Amino acid sequence: MPPTDTTPEKDAAPLRGSAPGIRFEKVIKRFGSNTVLRELDFTVAPGERVTLIGPSGSGKTTILRLLMTLEKPDGGLIFVGDDPLWHMDRGGKRVPANQKHLHEMRKRIGMVFQQFNLFPNMNVLRNLTEGPMRVLGVPRDEAVERAKGLLDLVGLADKIDAHPSQLSGGQQQRVAIARALAMEPQVLLLDEVTSALDPELVVGVQDLLRDIARQSDLTLLCVTHEMTFAKDISDRVLMFDQGQIVEEGPPERMFGEPSEQRTRDFLQAVLAT
Repeated sequence: MPPTDTTPEKDAAPLRGSAPGIRFEKVIKRFGSNTVLRELDFTVAPGERVTLIGPSGSGKTTILRLLMTLEKPDGGLIFVGDDPLWHMDRGGKRVPANQKHLHEMRKRIGMVFQQFNLFPNMNVLRNLTEGPMRVLGVPRDEAVERAKGLLDLVGLADKIDAHPSQLSGGQQQRVAIARALAMEPQVLLLDEVTSALDPELVVGVQDLLRDIARQSDLTLLCVTHEMTFAKDISDRVLMFDQGQIVEEGPPERMFGEPSEQRTRDFLQAVLAT
């Protein structure tokens, strides 16, 4: 039976400084005849922590995939900071982004996936150093020191030489969080990061992410069905349905006195399970 994670003591996190915001302007995304995002407008302020809630298929994960450049929008504009993500300026005109532009923009954004996505053939240290060295050009000694600091942060300093198959699910997700932070992103995306974990491991990962959110000024965009986690980690909560924002507000109001019937119905269904 895999070991149950314990919440580590946290020192000051070796996290990046100023963070940009995110802006969607009239963004459209279709999959065949299904329009998932319908002229979506929303903004995440620099350093703000925003959680997206709503039923499956409402477009939440698609938003993260657009930001990670895993999916391409069919219309509208997406900005990270002041810079368009999928477009660039050339000769005073806005044109579709080339691969060089996308590569540079990706450096600003980190994502922690539902299924961990660690490199199974690499030990924990290499999982954390490969990206900074290859993508960012960080010298090996610096990448190793950064990795060690992050493993201290996530409570896995003693697992530096282990391979993913030797770790519990909760430990793998902690490594995945550390790996995302090793790239020093300005925006961190979280996609249902506890849904693949056994229930006894969920709290430790959530506590870690709460600590990271408090210790840094990362712009954080989170998709989760864990409503208590959403309430604790968020500055603002957005309720999605059918590719549109139904309602938004501070977590205290959204979970205490939502104004829209669709939000009340969704929360009643989720909290009853």
